[in-house]
Amino acid sequence: MFWKCLLLFLAAVLAGCDKKTVEGDGDASPEQENIYTALSSWSDVSEEFGELPQYIKVYKSPSKLQGKSAVADMTYAEWNIWSITDPEGDGTSETFKTPSKVYGEGSWPIVINAGFFYAEGGKRYASSLAVKDGKVLTYNINYAVYDWGATPIDMRYPTRAAFCEYADGMFDVCYVYNGSFGHYMYQSPANNSWAKTTSTTPSSSYPAGGKSFSAVTAIGGGPALVNKGKFVDSFEKELFNGPNGIAPDSAQPRTAIGVTEDRQLVLFVCEGRQMTSGVAGFTTADVANILMDLHCIEAMNLDGGGSSCMLVNGKETIKVSDGSQRPVGSTIMIR
Repeated sequence: MFWKCLLLFLAAVLAGCDKKTVEGDGDASPEQENIYTALSSWSDVSEEFGELPQYIKVYKSPSKLQGKSAVADMTYAEWNIWSITDPEGDGTSETFKTPSKVYGEGSWPIVINAGFFYAEGGKRYASSLAVKDGKVLTYNINYAVYDWGATPIDMRYPTRAAFCEYADGMFDVCYVYNGSFGHYMYQSPANNSWAKTTSTTPSSSYPAGGKSFSAVTAIGGGPALVNKGKFVDSFEKELFNGPNGIAPDSAQPRTAIGVTEDRQLVLFVCEGRQMTSGVAGFTTADVANILMDLHCIEAMNLDGGGSSCMLVNGKETIKVSDGSQRPVGSTIMIR
């Protein structure tokens, strides 16, 4: 039995970091030495994916991760975002795109699926935030319902996670909410639970410490996995454990994003659902532990299951669990 996953390790050339240090040509910082030590047992397999920019390297994991059999890859570069555009949340006629479609339109060396989405009534909707060049393309959902058939309808108001980059090149995972009071970000989620009988609507003062959203690039998803270097167990407060949730405690295909203290990005995808015999996938806690082992201080889960897919030079790196690529509402690309 073995587990199959793919990790992308992205040098933060986008954050004003010294390029020699980022690419490993100069003296590495203590944090980088820790990262490279963690990678010392990984193998460079870049040539298997054809010609790549010289700053992108792909690495395959040792046979074990988190004590489980594994096959994983890693690479270096900088990020961008594609998403449908629906800031009003009214739905759009724009089409979802497979990662291969996004790759074909931009020849991105790396494409990975990103936020949550759905289609209804002939329209397409995003459930997750997407911000590019300071412009909000879509917002995280601002309500959730456990059972639409119940009377009365039990409405909840989750503050779900977002992975953000700011004008100064710094990153973090925060919780966001868009309401009549504005678009706000918080360091802790609203105290939601499907077991609770009521849900407090977020505001400029709840959860505590809220401030106006200010990221220049961001992707939404959830739950948060790592915050300030520590494991985060917020899937219940983000309302991801209901009937329309992501089964965080079960082994599934997963996609995630993280960042190290010295602003190096990590993208993660794992295979699951027995597409390869014996490969079930990971829980969100498994993913958090792997990313912390790679020295991520902030990390967040993205859409998984049949959406999980990564392309390197247009080539799939895992067997997608739908059998073919699922058209998605947003992707992360690197070049």
